[in-house]
This record gives sequence, C-alpha cells and structure tokens, in this order.
Amino acid sequence: MRIKSINSGILLQNITSWRKKFLETFFSNVLHGVLDVSSDQRLSDHRFSPLLHSSQHVTQLTICNMLQGVAELTAEPNQRVLENLAGSLRTLKFHLLTSDLSIRHSLSLLLHHLIHHGAVSQVSMCSWPVPDKVLLVLILSMSAGFWHPGKTLLHQGSPCSLCREESDAQSLLTQEDGALLGSNQLCCGSTEQSETGQWGDSESRSKKVQTASAKVLQEADADSQASIELSRSSSGTVKTPMLCGLRSHPLQNLACQDVSCKVPPEYYNIKGESSPSLPKRSSVGPAFRKPCRRFKTAVGRKRRSPRRNRRAHADPEDLYDFVFAVAREEEETTESLYESNAQEGESVDGWASSPADTPSFEGVGCTEGGSVGILPLKAACRFRSVSTLELFSIPLTGDTCRALGNLLSSWVSLEKLVLSYNGLGANIFRILSGLRALSHRRDCSLHVVRVSDVFAHIPSVELVRSILTAFPRLHTLSVSFDLKNQLEGNRPERHSSSEAEIPESCLEQLEIRFPREPLQTSLLLPVLKASRSLQQLSLDSATISCPLEFGLLLQALKECNPGLKRLSFHDVNLADYQKEVLLLLQDPVLQEITFSFCRLFESCTTEFLSDIIQIVKRNSTLKSLKLPGNRLGNHRLVALADIFSEDSSSSICQLDVSSNCIKPDGLLEFAKKLESHILQRGGQIKFTHLRLFQNWLDQDAATAQEALRRLRAVCSVVSNTWDSSQAFADYISVM
Repeated sequence: MRIKSINSGILLQNITSWRKKFLETFFSNVLHGVLDVSSDQRLSDHRFSPLLHSSQHVTQLTICNMLQGVAELTAEPNQRVLENLAGSLRTLKFHLLTSDLSIRHSLSLLLHHLIHHGAVSQVSMCSWPVPDKVLLVLILSMSAGFWHPGKTLLHQGSPCSLCREESDAQSLLTQEDGALLGSNQLCCGSTEQSETGQWGDSESRSKKVQTASAKVLQEADADSQASIELSRSSSGTVKTPMLCGLRSHPLQNLACQDVSCKVPPEYYNIKGESSPSLPKRSSVGPAFRKPCRRFKTAVGRKRRSPRRNRRAHADPEDLYDFVFAVAREEEETTESLYESNAQEGESVDGWASSPADTPSFEGVGCTEGGSVGILPLKAACRFRSVSTLELFSIPLTGDTCRALGNLLSSWVSLEKLVLSYNGLGANIFRILSGLRALSHRRDCSLHVVRVSDVFAHIPSVELVRSILTAFPRLHTLSVSFDLKNQLEGNRPERHSSSEAEIPESCLEQLEIRFPREPLQTSLLLPVLKASRSLQQLSLDSATISCPLEFGLLLQALKECNPGLKRLSFHDVNLADYQKEVLLLLQDPVLQEITFSFCRLFESCTTEFLSDIIQIVKRNSTLKSLKLPGNRLGNHRLVALADIFSEDSSSSICQLDVSSNCIKPDGLLEFAKKLESHILQRGGQIKFTHLRLFQNWLDQDAATAQEALRRLRAVCSVVSNTWDSSQAFADYISVM
C-alpha cells in the first residue's frame, strides 16, 4: 500500500479563533446565496448589512462556479464591503467550472481592489477542467501586478477612486517638495523669478497632471479597441512601444532564455535590440502607481493599512516628463505602428477585438500559431503583486505556459510557485525560461517551487537539474510524478542542462517522487554536490537496482551534505538493504529518519530488529523515528519499547508506527512496558509524541481505550477511528 498517514485533526488545530471562522463562513454563504438573509428578520433589517458586518473578518475568499458574487462585491452599495476585504483578505481562491465573460469588468475591478490596492498575498486556482484562456491570463497577469484598465475604468467616467486618491496624494507631495525647495532657494538669496522658472505654479502643474492622466487613459482605450500592437519586419524583429512608466515588464526582459533546450525565436516577445522609442527617463511609474490609501472599517474604528513595499516617487521632474513628454512619444510610436499594421494587413493571431480590460494573449507571450504580439502597452500599469501562486488541476497549454513564463520573468515579489497536475509536458521549459530570467533579478524573492503531474515528460532527476540550473537560488524544490510517459518510445532526448554543470545552489529542502523509475544515482549525485546547504531530502517511489547504487547515495550524503538533518524514504523497497538502513540510523547528524512503506520487516530476522534497537539507543542525535507501513505487528512494537530503557541514551521524542497491523492487546503491552522503563529512569524521558493512524484498534475497543489512556499519561497520542476490516489484503502475512 502507498498510503501516507494523515492527521485528521490538523485542520481543526489550525483554527485559532472560532468566532472569526464563523463570520468568515457566514460571509461566504451570504455572498454565494447559500444562506438566504430574507428568511431571518434580524438579518434582513435595513439597518444591518450581513456582508458589511462580517467582511472585516474574512481572510480567505473562494470564488467558485460562474464567478458568483463578483458582481455583487463590485456594486456601488457594497463599496465599503470591498474596502474591508481589501484590508483583511490574504488568500483569494478560484474554484471555477465555467466562466461568465459578461462580468469580466467586475472581475477586473475586484482583483484591482483586492490585489493591487489590498493585502491579498496568495492566489490559488483549482479544478478548472476547461479554463477560459482570456480569464485565466487576466487572473495571472493581475496577480503579477499588471493591468490594462481600458474600458473597465473609462466606462465609469473617471479613473479608479483609489488610484485617483493616490494621485492626489502624490500631487500634494510634489507641491510640498516644491514649496520646500523654493523656500530654501529664497533663503540662499534666489529671486522669486528663478523659483518660478524652475518649478512653475504647483497648482497649475497638478491640474496638468490630472488632465494628462485622463488623456492617457483615453488613448489606452483606443489602443485596446484596436487590439493590434505588432509590427514585424522582414527579418522577424518585433518593434514595441515603450511601457509607460513600467520599470520592469516581462516583455522588456531580454534574459529570458530556455534553460535546457534551444527555443525558436518566436517563443519570446522581443529580441535583444532595444526599441528606438524608449525614452531616456523611465524611473517613474504610471500615475496609478502610488502609495496605498488607508482603508476605513465598517464600524468606524481605525485600522492599520496593510504593509506595502512600494516606493513613493517624489521627483516632480520625472513625473512631468512622464505625463507630458513620454506620452507624446508613445502616441507617435503607436500611430506609426497602426499605420504599419494597416499596410501589412496584419491581425494579431486571428483574435477578435476584445474589451480593453481583457488581457490579450499577445501581451504576455500567449499566442497561437507561433506568432508573437504585445499588449496595449500604453495601458500596461504596474501595481502590487501577490507572493504565492498556486495552480491545481488546471490544464495549461503551450500558449498559457509561455504567458506564465513571461510574467514570471519580472515577478520579483513571488515567493512560492505551485504547479500541480497541469499537464505541462515539454511546456515546463517555457516556464523555466521565465524563472531563469527572474533569477537574474537581485530583488527576486522566489524560494519555493513545487511541480507535480501525472505523466513525467523527462526523468524526475533531469527536471530537478533543469530547475536548479535555471534558478539556483531556490530554498525548497519538490518534483512529483505519478506515472512514466505513456509514449516511452517518443521520450525526448536528454537536454543540455542534464549534462551541464549545476551551479552551486541555496537548496535546503529537496523532494522527489519518482514514477516508479530507478533512483538514477549518477544524475542525483551532481545535484547533491551542488546543494551544500541541503537540510532535508525526501525520495519517494524510487527503485534501487543494487546495493552499490544505494551505497553511493549514502556516501554522497555523508561527503556533500554534512548539514542534512531530515531524510525520508517513502514506498522504496528496502527489504534487501538492511546493512544500509543500519548505517543511516548510526548517522551522527541526522535528527529525523522516515522509512514509510519501505517493507523493512517483510523478511527480516530477529537480529535485524535487535540491531535497530541497540543503534537507536546509542544515538543521542536522532529525535524522530517514523516507521509507518512496515508491518511491525504486535511483537515488534513491544520490542521497540526497549529504546527507552534505563541504559538508553536515545533522544527519540517522536515515534510514528501508523499502518503497522497493531492490535489493541499489543498496544496495551507496549504501554505497560513503556511505563516500567519510565519508572526505572525516575520519570525522566524525552518521548513526547506517538502516532497510531490506521491500526487495528477497533477489534477490541475496551482494550484499546485502556492502552490509549496509559499512553496519554506519558506522551501525546494521535490516532483515528479506522475500519480495519477494509484493509486486510496487504497484511495477510502477519495475521
């Protein structure tokens, strides 16, 4: 069996405030229509708003089905609800079955408030069998901090209220700086005329800024309506206008190279040549990028606004150049591009013109037919972005992977990336291209990457090498596959990264789940040598061909990873490697060892168990020993109690014997023997946790309760109610 023991109470333990949990669930049920407020006289009182009252307690919000609740949250009566959510919400989840394109405007505004002006740090999407490409790229790009306001804002007749307030605050700051500098000049004997000549009238400048900002929005809408921003010369060079005020955009990142295979030029949005339209000044973001406002709570109490890592731009000269100079240059460049495209009769990948808030795939490199395009760049504004992105069971096509890769190339705030069962295949290398470009950014924050899928396109260790070569700054890397590639004959050739030397990495935790593949020690050894800081290693479902291969692994861990503290083997047949198992238990550095479903005692002798007990008794470093699913049975469990005998120097504080065919009478005998050892040691024992999941304790409830009572007086026991009659085939040998 390949079942890992599960702590059924872990979710309940994570709930620290039941009142907050109730209000969060209440908010979700009201929003999604599960709870009908009209059926209760108290809830339907016009003086009371259920959403407003509970919104300030919501830290996690799930948008499901056909984007239910999005239009309600962005409606004018719920403006204060949205403000509360922007201040309290931390995790935004999408669980979509279908999508409703008619509320795309509302979704854009919701994401803009909650992510760009809010405190959302995690975006998770799961179980979207047939994702709509437009909405998927919209969510991804806005999570990365990019947005094309277009009609979403213009149809309201004014820019976003939060952006407008920040713009006003920035204008006020500019006025104050100008007045301060003007007074300093007067003190130094400067004339009033020189002051006016340098700074001009602050009030007039503020009006010009607001007028120009509105003009930029109008021009952005015109660009997005046209939806054509591509001009390709006969040599294939892509010419792009300047991103207005965008400090680092995925389209500007020229370091996005494929990590392991030669990628055709059309995989990228731009070439290495710099655009002739790029201005010399680009240090100031667009008018939208300003310090965040403080949100007002529904009950009138002051609450801290979420922390922001944005810089305040206080240089009025840069702001002036952006509004009055850069905008004109971009307007001229865009007009020339439109004329060029009209003459060539090009359309962008055959996509119809969409609303301005719709992210066209060209903008993030997501195209069909191999062509490349760009977004309406004048409307591309950079905002706050999330730090965690999780995609579960969402099919990602080549175009979507290319789009995600381009977004990742400048997503410096991203700390954790999880891609689970997305059917990536060879498209994983398009994403790795973005990670390689991101690794060149000194301010990038990514340190956790988890990739899992059904079929392995390449061997697991080769993918690990490719990821570490692309992004050696990772701290945690997890690669997991269920099955080998169905088309074994069509398995791709080894990529260049598999043979290139791996740069020294910062890896601290490595988890590899093999799809019933050989351990591939020859490929794994360079990974271990490059990961000198490795502290935790987990190997799952690997097959070991011979003792020599296992011995090479243990030798490499000893020489290359002296700081390794946690080592785990799951579903790896170690029945014939008793000598190597004993060597691991003697390691003076390891603090936690896990042999999960490794069939340790399938055909072992009595001497093997005795050797394990004696070695663990002498090892004062080992603190956790986990042996789930190894067919211990009653008599071996009772023998393990000798680890805590009077002559033992063991530091074991955690013991996991889940799924080991333990019956109530054997557990009771183990408890009595443990009590006697504790008495002999004068009550001094370090043993604190015992895990007993999925054992046969239901066969005699009274005896099991007595054993658990005795054990709970000694340590913390975690168990569950399990019907042992449903699991007998795998343990027939010990019945």
